Amino acid sequence: MTSLQNKILVLGIGNILLNDEGVGIHVVAALEKEGYSKADLMDGGTGGFHLLGFIQSYSTVIIIDAALDQFPAGHVRVLHPKYARDFPQQLSAHEIGLKDLLDAAFLLGNMPAIHLVAVSVKDFQDMGMELSSEVEAAIPLAIKHVKELVEALQA
Repeated sequence: MTSLQNKILVLGIGNILLNDEGVGIHVVAALEKEGYSKADLMDGGTGGFHLLGFIQSYSTVIIIDAALDQFPAGHVRVLHPKYARDFPQQLSAHEIGLKDLLDAAFLLGNMPAIHLVAVSVKDFQDMGMELSSEVEAAIPLAIKHVKELVEALQA
């Protein structure tokens, strides 16, 4: 859980019970394991409006999430979405989508700068707790992008 020590929140979103869909949680767990402290880290689970207050407490939020898109599984890209339409069409399988959560923050007038590290996955349907080899291999690159974003934002 975050302690609001930094101006940047790194928020992993996902459901670890749906294999690759939980990649955001795995990235945050890896950062926590290495003791990364240049940004606050948070396991956001499957999202939801309970995260709204946390998101609005920061000037910048870096979100890591699975994306079901045209790219091969394990493809990592960094997006700088401003509006819901700027996100990948199928971002994740959460009950309340990340786009809905960010739209609520925007409507309430307290929208932080958002950066999205999207990791492409093949499927959201498979139950299990293991990442595919392609998505697991993408974790170091996702971490590299997170760290580069934090460094650039703190400069």
